[in-house]
Amino acid sequence: MARTGEIMAEILEKWEIDHLYGMPGDSINEFVEELRKAKNELRFYQVRHEEVGALAASAYAKLTGKIGVCLSIAGPGAIHLLNGLYDAKADGAPVLVLAGQVHSTQVGTDAFQEVNLERMFDDVAVYNKRAESHEQLPDMLNQAIRTAYAENGVAVLIVPDDLFAEKAEWDQPLTSDILADTTGFPDQKDMKLAAEMIERAKRPVILAGKGALGAKEELALFAEKIGAPVAVSLPGKGAIPDLHPHCLGHIGQLGTKQSYQAMQETDLLIMIGTSYPYREFLPDRADAIQIDRETKFIGKRYPVACGLNGDSKRVLEALTATVSYKEDRKFLEESQKRMKSWRKEIEKDKSEKTDQLMPPQVMAEVQQVLDDDAILSVDVGNVTVWAARYLDLDRQKMVISSWLATMGCGLPGAIAAKIAEPDKQVWAFCGDGGFSMVMHDFVTAVRYKLPIVIVIFNNQKLGMIHYEQQEMGHIEYGTELGSIDFAKFAEACGGIGARIQNREEMRLALKQALKADKPVILDVQVEEEPPLPGNISYGQAIHYTEYMVKKFFSDKSVTIPPIGKSIKRLF
Repeated sequence: MARTGEIMAEILEKWEIDHLYGMPGDSINEFVEELRKAKNELRFYQVRHEEVGALAASAYAKLTGKIGVCLSIAGPGAIHLLNGLYDAKADGAPVLVLAGQVHSTQVGTDAFQEVNLERMFDDVAVYNKRAESHEQLPDMLNQAIRTAYAENGVAVLIVPDDLFAEKAEWDQPLTSDILADTTGFPDQKDMKLAAEMIERAKRPVILAGKGALGAKEELALFAEKIGAPVAVSLPGKGAIPDLHPHCLGHIGQLGTKQSYQAMQETDLLIMIGTSYPYREFLPDRADAIQIDRETKFIGKRYPVACGLNGDSKRVLEALTATVSYKEDRKFLEESQKRMKSWRKEIEKDKSEKTDQLMPPQVMAEVQQVLDDDAILSVDVGNVTVWAARYLDLDRQKMVISSWLATMGCGLPGAIAAKIAEPDKQVWAFCGDGGFSMVMHDFVTAVRYKLPIVIVIFNNQKLGMIHYEQQEMGHIEYGTELGSIDFAKFAEACGGIGARIQNREEMRLALKQALKADKPVILDVQVEEEPPLPGNISYGQAIHYTEYMVKKFFSDKSVTIPPIGKSIKRLF
């Protein structure tokens, strides 16, 4: 006989789960006691806020493909998890939640901190069950983990804390800790149709998403053989090296004008591991092929003529072996010529000499010290644009809240990355707005001796929202932030901090940061710079003109973005 909580800890270990995030409390403490006993095999990372724990679990799953695990007490603790869990749901990351509940005899009595957790988690979870007896728990845990993996989503197991303490024998399990490989392969008829479409195409374009990250070599060989330029979605950054001759950079608001132009001219769109949602950046009308492991995404957001349900790596290998080498490279070469001009403009931004630091210059300095296998956790806001546009990734990995786009994801992602890959260089890129939402958990990084480097782009405002209001033709309002000295904050928490004003200070601080054995905050004072889209529409230009007129009559001042850049990106 053993405590049920002990049996559950053993099951987690069998699923190769070696750590989890959360906070203890009176409705989860019976299980926390089992974590204490198993601390050498199953490490418990105590965070300062459950949202950070859930965001870290989500980021861990995105980076590794392994399930991320977090726990909470009933009531307020469980409620705090929701933002991170919706991030996992939106980005298709397998996450397990062990949510404590009030004593089993008190459920339904409006007990202290009791919340209807089943109803609360219903929208975010692919598995959402409350145990009513301790005998159920081991099998329910197996089923929760299996469902999270199978459906790439959030599994919630709600447990009244007293059930963890009940003694049990689990000698006749109804379930197992085995996950069957469900990677299929497309029907040969569909493969033949795809090959025929590729052979006919004169101007093929590839759009690669996060589903192509595991097929980098195959993607590059395929693109070369069919003579296709490659655009990437934000979560797909790194699927093809940013400086690869076929790469056109990102698509969309933070993308390049060249990727937009290629999309407008293509006669065949090949989507690989992506269900890209912004139709305005895709071709108006073009034949399309979509490769995805999830059938539910094929044809969901673009009318495809051929859907290939399978793993990108295997499908691309087969297609590359089937199709003939495309001799006509005129479309590819024209796209490459355009991209060469774009890269020249990007290099000008990086090398420009200014009195105050500009975001592109900061990224240029980071690029110089970035390891080939570094992991980057990027927050949401203007910093997303700077990372996407000015950091050239090759073998590095990047994690971000791509679909929910929640501010505050940068620090939790870096914590998870360092836990997953303790020997690799780990960075967090944050705006001052996003970082201040979760800054309390910098203490977590200090406590567990996680030497991450956090670069804060500090312009004392919510920069992306500031620009969005202007782009809508409105005068900015509610976007100013108070000034925080994040370097002093870092030191107060037991970490290392540096406040940076110019490029020389940036270079020196980066060198010192990478030698540190504790977490570092680089508080970089940057000049405000509008995150101009790669393509500026006439509508955006008109609305920005409206803003400038309103601003002038309001306070006789205007802030005009670089005119040269604006004109070049207008189409």
